[in-house]
Amino acid sequence: MAMSLETPERIRSLQRKLYCKAKAEPAFRFYVLYDKICRADILAHAYALARDNGGAPGVDGVTFSAIEAAGVETWLAGLREELAAKTYRPSRFVV
Repeated sequence: MAMSLETPERIRSLQRKLYCKAKAEPAFRFYVLYDKICRADILAHAYALARDNGGAPGVDGVTFSAIEAAGVETWLAGLREELAAKTYRPSRFVV
């Protein structure tokens, strides 16, 4: 997956808006951020950052090489669907 690690402008804009809201209203509570992590651009950027950072497999034991062998875009689309439907549950790794 060839992606720049520089934060895309759409994500940077969202970050700025959230930052400004938090600074302007310190007591404000962000209860509805879940929908933001379901955005395809945010998931793709997070994947690229974790991949570049050498992130380790999660509780499911799935590696970056396994994801890439299956297709990153397909894997991210499936993750996005599960997150949006609020059905995502990481699988337990079984040896």
